[in-house]
Amino acid sequence: MPWAEVSLSVPREQAEQAEQALEEQGALAITFEDQADNPVLEPAVGTAPLWPVVEIRGLFEQDTDRSAILTGLLTGLLKAGVIQRPDCIAWRDVADQDWERAWMDRFQPMQFGQHLWIVPSGMPGPDDPLALQLKLDPGLAFGTGTHPTTALCLEWIDGMDLRGLRVMDFGCGSGVLGIAAALKGAASICCVDNDPQALLATVDNAERNGVSERIECYLPEDWVASRHDVPYDVIVANILAGPLMQLAPQLCACLRPNAHIVLSGILDHQADEVAAAYVESCGPMQQEQREEWVRLLGHRLSDAVLLP
Repeated sequence: MPWAEVSLSVPREQAEQAEQALEEQGALAITFEDQADNPVLEPAVGTAPLWPVVEIRGLFEQDTDRSAILTGLLTGLLKAGVIQRPDCIAWRDVADQDWERAWMDRFQPMQFGQHLWIVPSGMPGPDDPLALQLKLDPGLAFGTGTHPTTALCLEWIDGMDLRGLRVMDFGCGSGVLGIAAALKGAASICCVDNDPQALLATVDNAERNGVSERIECYLPEDWVASRHDVPYDVIVANILAGPLMQLAPQLCACLRPNAHIVLSGILDHQADEVAAAYVESCGPMQQEQREEWVRLLGHRLSDAVLLP
């Protein structure tokens, strides 16, 4: 049967109030979407990430009393200052459909470099015998390959021979970079993230791609305590500029001499400052830019000090 959908856009700080108002009006389902094209990066543990401006949609039965729902929303949200004008709320009719499939249809197989592909589950992969297909569905944990920060790292991984190497994916999110490294032949991958949900997603995705036996997952504090798994041949860290600078001594000290370190999640105006934090241990870093995002590539100098 057809449905009725109401939508409104609010600042992320007021998204919870808007969601509660829709729940109070009896919404059967509530979804959050980005009103613009802003990346969501590294939420705090236990929080759900949201964009600066969030479009919130509530689904109702077709024969619902729209006037009553509209009155209820306006009464609460205008008074609370969540919305400023009545025309911020809009209705539309939507056809009945397989909602999960419709959501998945927005995502298609994506190629990174020459042979690496991300293929949503249930979709056919490329007709290429050399293709490495990483099965991955979008989810709350970060890393579906759609953002330039992830794409830049995946393209670098595609161009590398990682057979037999030890790799760390710091800030693993969905595990996409670590799993890609495993598909490229890495012998072992250490995945670290401060969100337990991300580690669960990484474990699930590793099993889906048949590489779980080579992947270990840690919270940061557990990784710090487990010095048995250093040094590394490759470290990939796709997080944010601030944490990357803070972590520079630890990450560099975990690399073998001449090993690679790949940093992403860096805006172009932050690149020089991040690179400066690594120059003493890794020398000058190469920069690769996509839109406003930068990937940095360095190599541990032979005289840098390893962790004990």
